[in-house]
Amino acid sequence: MPTTSVIVPCYNVATYLPDTVASLANNADADAEYLFVDDCSTDATAEVLAALTRSLRRSTVIRHEVNRGLASARNTGIDHAQGRYLTFLDGDDWLGPGHLARLTDTIERLGVDFVRTDHVQVNLVQRTVERAPEGRRGIPLDPRSSILPVDQSTMVDYPYAWAGIYDRSLLDRGMLRFTDGLRTAEDRPWIWQLHRNAGSYAVASLAGVFYRRGVATSLTQIGDVRQLDFVRAFAQVLAEVAEDPQADILMPKAVRGYCVVIAHHLRNLHRFERPVARELRSLTSRALRAIPETQMRRALTGIDDERRAVLRKAVA
Repeated sequence: MPTTSVIVPCYNVATYLPDTVASLANNADADAEYLFVDDCSTDATAEVLAALTRSLRRSTVIRHEVNRGLASARNTGIDHAQGRYLTFLDGDDWLGPGHLARLTDTIERLGVDFVRTDHVQVNLVQRTVERAPEGRRGIPLDPRSSILPVDQSTMVDYPYAWAGIYDRSLLDRGMLRFTDGLRTAEDRPWIWQLHRNAGSYAVASLAGVFYRRGVATSLTQIGDVRQLDFVRAFAQVLAEVAEDPQADILMPKAVRGYCVVIAHHLRNLHRFERPVARELRSLTSRALRAIPETQMRRALTGIDDERRAVLRKAVA
């Protein structure tokens, strides 16, 4: 049985896969397995994976017969994973040499449910280290202690699944799987569930994941109807937080995160196809109106004037 399973969802990433697979080969050891999930790509992803993974020990390629989205692709990888620990890597990103061993060593040494890390953002030739928003490093922490404060960036605002490693026992406790069918913001309900329900976690000062920005096929660059899944994702967050024993304390943070994402999309309406932009305005207006005024006031404390104006206009 492998110690660590690396789950790599892939969709139309044939151009980037040589870098991704080469980085995994530089991290390969006898205790890891590599699960590539081809989400019914329409480019040469399947052929490239077949060629590249021949030389990668303990690698498996799984293909969806229909495109199901990132959340479902990750779940397929989880379903096939045999390792005690699970980690993720998107098909257009890569790992630095030795990162996987350091990641696995950290979670084993600290004995926590999951570990989160920093990452390197890559924009063409520019590279920037993005730090996880938690200053306490290398020690076991209560995941709930990293949700607040409301008006600062915290670990629930840093949802990237690939910036970490996770004990598979989380699966038995109803966590770790993503909401099937979500094509964007799939990591928002997921990160909230981890921080509300897991028993322990840690943040490690490791920056071995290289996240490629500006990829043309990324949903962050596409203004079609799939982007609207963030509304469903945050509706799930709000519904689940409402059932939490500390709902009164946590809800303003959840609302604030939702409002920040709504404002981001409304400020970038030009990126969307016109029918999608109309639907976006309609959905977000209804969502904002449904939030109680007291929660909204607490959530927007300290938010900048520009985003506040965008949100006020949305509910006018």
